[in-house]
Amino acid sequence: MSKKKEKPTGKESKTFIDPDKVAENPGLLPYAHNVGSVQIKPEDTGKIKGRALAAMGEQTHRQMDQIKGQIYTLANQAKELQQRVEVSERIYEAQINFEPIPGKTYHVYEKDDGATLLSLVSPEEWGRKKPFKKYISTVQMLADHTWEVLHYNEE
Repeated sequence: MSKKKEKPTGKESKTFIDPDKVAENPGLLPYAHNVGSVQIKPEDTGKIKGRALAAMGEQTHRQMDQIKGQIYTLANQAKELQQRVEVSERIYEAQINFEPIPGKTYHVYEKDDGATLLSLVSPEEWGRKKPFKKYISTVQMLADHTWEVLHYNEE
């Protein structure tokens, strides 16, 4: 008669792996544990820190340049506002022989006696004989009757 084959149990199976060469937790080893594993190399912490510092330095320089640009813009706005206040004060103290119209361009001069003059005539249109000591600025009256400085003579 024929013999019935029985299924092998764990005790009967043979392993060909040496138990001294098997790790209990291979994922925790600091090196590759078999031929197909990813190669594990220790990181060069000096390079990592150097790259991080270089990136940080570049980013902070970029932000500093942006802040410097903002400071420059604010300083220019403050200067323009100061010029506008100065010119507006001079205009309202000036001798005006006409009614200024919003949207029109005018010119501010200082006369020989120190008085301020608002004129329709530009410095180039006066010719050789100028009835003023100094050209101050070119302005435009805005709709709210304030003055915008279009050109300011820095001299």
